[in-house]
Amino acid sequence: MAVSIVDYELPHDTHNVYDVSFHGDRIHTLVTHSSSVVDSWLAQTNLQSRIVGLDVEWRPNYNRSIENPVATLQLCVGPDCLIYQLLHTEHIPQALHAFLANRSYTFVGVGIGSDVEKLLLDYGLHVANAVDLAVFAAHRFDSTELRNAGLKGLARQMLGKEVQKPNRITMSRWDNQWLTCDQVQYACVDAFLSFEIARHLNV
Repeated sequence: MAVSIVDYELPHDTHNVYDVSFHGDRIHTLVTHSSSVVDSWLAQTNLQSRIVGLDVEWRPNYNRSIENPVATLQLCVGPDCLIYQLLHTEHIPQALHAFLANRSYTFVGVGIGSDVEKLLLDYGLHVANAVDLAVFAAHRFDSTELRNAGLKGLARQMLGKEVQKPNRITMSRWDNQWLTCDQVQYACVDAFLSFEIARHLNV
C-alpha cells in the first residue's frame, strides 16, 4: 500500500504520535494543541535543512458570511511533521512566532500565499519567507501549466508519486478536538510532499 498510518495511542491529553508511511518514506508525526509540546518539537527537531513544508486546514465554510479560522498548522522538516491544533491551544508560543518570522527558513507549499495570509489574520502569525511551489516550478521550467498545478499534480510531475485527496477528508471537521487517523495522514502527507517537492526543485 502506498500510504498507511500507525497510531501510538499515547495516554496523554496534550498530544499523540503517529508514523505515516508514504511510498517508502516514514514520517514521524506529532499532533498536539499544547504550546509547551510545540516548544519541545521546535527545540528538538533538526532544522538544518532550512526548508519547511507548511500547510493549514480549517473547517469548510458553508455559509458565505462565516469565515472559519485555521484549525491546524502543519510543519514538516524531512521525516518529522508537526500538526498543531491552533484552534484548541491555550496560547501560541513565542518560539513559533520567532520560527515563522525567521527569514533564514523558507516555508514552502502550493497556494501558500492564502495560507500565510489566513495565519496572519486569524492568529497574528507572520510567515516571513514563503515560496509557492507551483510558481517556483513554473519559473524553473518555463511552464504556464505548472503555475496552475495543485499539490497532487506537482507530486506526480516532480516526484512521480500519486497522492489521493478524498473529498470526505478534505471537507471534514478539522475543528474537532481529536483528529481521525485519516485526517492525520492527509495533513501530514500534504506538508511532507511540499517539503519533498521543494527539495527536488532545490528551492
